[in-house]
Amino acid sequence: MSIPARLLAAFFWLLHLLPFAVLRGMGSALGSVLYAVAGRRRKIGLINLQLCFPEWTEAQRRATLREHFRLMATVATCYGVLWFGSKARVERLVRREGYEHYLAVQDRSIILLAPHFIGLDYGGIRHTIDHWGASMYSASHQNPFDELLLMGRSRFGEPLLIKRNDGIRAIVRALRQNVIPFYYLPDQDMGPRESIFAPFFGIPAATIPALSRLSSMGRAIVVPMITRLEKDGFVTRYYPAWHDFPSDDVQADTNRMNQFIEDRVREIPAQYYWLHRRFKTRPEGEQAPY
Repeated sequence: MSIPARLLAAFFWLLHLLPFAVLRGMGSALGSVLYAVAGRRRKIGLINLQLCFPEWTEAQRRATLREHFRLMATVATCYGVLWFGSKARVERLVRREGYEHYLAVQDRSIILLAPHFIGLDYGGIRHTIDHWGASMYSASHQNPFDELLLMGRSRFGEPLLIKRNDGIRAIVRALRQNVIPFYYLPDQDMGPRESIFAPFFGIPAATIPALSRLSSMGRAIVVPMITRLEKDGFVTRYYPAWHDFPSDDVQADTNRMNQFIEDRVREIPAQYYWLHRRFKTRPEGEQAPY
């Protein structure tokens, strides 16, 4: 671990000594400040919300984005507990709902579909307390915080961490050989090279169609998993395994995935990650909104 990462780790170790209620208050205050000063990200978030919720008033969109910043900062301040708290404290911090859906298929290779809601690391690390698994990470643009994220994902075992540039074959090999859960984050715009356009809030969104292919090639079942922040901690909800998936239509499968994510976003809109330029890749002739 680099020296900057060690210094950052010391800071989060100190934070983990504080009660959750204090961390939540600190996060809310920090988020309000970030909303005021992070003009570029605020602009991206407002554009995304305008595209996805055109029926809302401007005041509604700004209020949702302001709450999003507060919740994101709360998630950040609580990372110390996730990374340095005892196993028992992490188990208290992150509760589970619908866990029986995972247990019902745990003897198979599983793709845990984990869209970019702000609590996704909490659900993933909580899952590793009881289950070995695999996930993908980017080997480029590493910074001290990324080093700590990788450390945190390995603290309750040694998961199989697959570099993004190793591609789909490494994931398929892991699913076939090890019969493991693969924690898959599918919903960011990775550019036009390997994406197809699938509706997201009625807007064509460049989407990697890998879920369908991974499920087919890895002989894996899909179990969605969403982690949300509540007043007293986090709740990870497991959803029933998808039936009739994959189909013989990659486009239909990708549409189904995006529709599922959209339905969950509508339930907790302030907790979806709005600061990514989700619609930067456009169909030919259409201008990017940012």
